[in-house]
Amino acid sequence: MAMSESGNVPPSVFYMLEKNVGRRVLVIVEPQYGYEGMLTAVTHEPPGIWLSNAFAVVLRATIAQPFPQVVSREDKSEIFVNVRNIQRLEVLHKGK
Repeated sequence: MAMSESGNVPPSVFYMLEKNVGRRVLVIVEPQYGYEGMLTAVTHEPPGIWLSNAFAVVLRATIAQPFPQVVSREDKSEIFVNVRNIQRLEVLHKGK
């Protein structure tokens, strides 16, 4: 996510997040670590998202499977993730 020159999060990021409230998301905060849960709220101050029914997840990639896959989950209930810490956010389909 690109930050504006003043260090603020661009409004387009909040728009994208707000239109996905109520959907399951996978939030990557480090190459091998992230969170999965229902996106329930987006806050501007501090800039972040709230996940309910959340899990901390560990991701692994292999030569045979180059895209990181979730290999373990730990129940976290609800969690706040600062937008500045998000490297990637995926909206999950209902089947996952």
